[in-house]
Amino acid sequence: MTKRIHVIDGLRGFSLFGILLANLLIFQYGIWGKDEIHLFPLSATDQGFYAFTKITIEGSFLPIFTFLFGYSMIMMRDQFTHKNLRVKWHLFRRFCLLLIIGFLHATYLWEGDILLMYGIMGILLLVFVNRKAKTMLIWGLVLFTVLAALTLIPSDEAELLEPAMLTSYIQKTSEIYGTGSYSEIADHRNATEDPMSESMSDGELIVIMLIVPLMVAPMFLFGMYAAKRKFFFHPQREKKRYLTGALIGLVLGISMKTSGYFLSYTGFELIGGIVLAFGYMGLISFLYSKASTFRLFSYFEQVGKLSLTNYIVQTIICTTIFYGYGFGLFGKIGVFQAMLLGTLIFIMQIAFSCLYTKHFRYGPLEKIVRVGTYLSFSTSSKKQKKIDGQSAEQGVMPN
Repeated sequence: MTKRIHVIDGLRGFSLFGILLANLLIFQYGIWGKDEIHLFPLSATDQGFYAFTKITIEGSFLPIFTFLFGYSMIMMRDQFTHKNLRVKWHLFRRFCLLLIIGFLHATYLWEGDILLMYGIMGILLLVFVNRKAKTMLIWGLVLFTVLAALTLIPSDEAELLEPAMLTSYIQKTSEIYGTGSYSEIADHRNATEDPMSESMSDGELIVIMLIVPLMVAPMFLFGMYAAKRKFFFHPQREKKRYLTGALIGLVLGISMKTSGYFLSYTGFELIGGIVLAFGYMGLISFLYSKASTFRLFSYFEQVGKLSLTNYIVQTIICTTIFYGYGFGLFGKIGVFQAMLLGTLIFIMQIAFSCLYTKHFRYGPLEKIVRVGTYLSFSTSSKKQKKIDGQSAEQGVMPN
């Protein structure tokens, strides 16, 4: 039987906040428009906060989410083993459910979905679930090295996408997303050819599709390795490691991302984002080791326990605010006000999560995934005996 690791829940909640702030660029400017911000009228304040978001937030919180997903695979494997259940079959069903939820999320709500990729990667990484910690670490380091080599090789990105086509697509997206009906927006999202599909050959698209899993696999494997080695189980013993990771990760990560942003070098931004993610994890873990009872940590934990539900709710709220079938504020409020809005939304999610977890053990979507994983409807209320102890499913989408 395993105990709940509070710092993991806290990290999950913390990463959800950062992901929301980063995703607000997509909600407001589109998945292509967020990197072509010069096409939108921004004040000097918004330009400053845009740079702040790109350097300190975007690309640095999703890797934390990914790390925790890998961490959860090992924690769930241990729980299934303790219950004499078939580990790979239970994990496979779980990842299939995430894949389905991700597909529905991407098709009917928003193109920025991450669950579909997580479901696919979870299935692919089942081959590592019973391997030794050393094997996970070696594969993670090898794949990360390959990723770094590929992304840091100088390339002319302007040749990949036709500028005029990209600009036209972003302008069309802004018009449809800002004023269109639900069906018009869904049709544009699902049926319209995006700039990459239009500009690249089939061979180039296949190469991109093969590289995408490579971009996320290292953090999955590092998370699996951390769980296998029981990292975060003993915060007091590990606080020096946390502090070292925080100092190195924050300094090196921010330096790389700053350089990448001002030099327009996406390789530095990508690798720097992963390094900075370790810095953030080290910082939060160190703070936990010094003041684990701090009330703010508890708030993040409650959000983290309902991570799947809260993630989808963020999409529903933000698409309603920015899309034409809601308030139609697409591209209109600016980066600074969007960050304030994101903070307000997250505070609301804290209040909801704290109230909800007083009465129920699992969030609505977490319960669906749990039922599909165990093929059982039991343990739906927090008032029931916690037969399994505090859940060991400590990853990005618990239970």
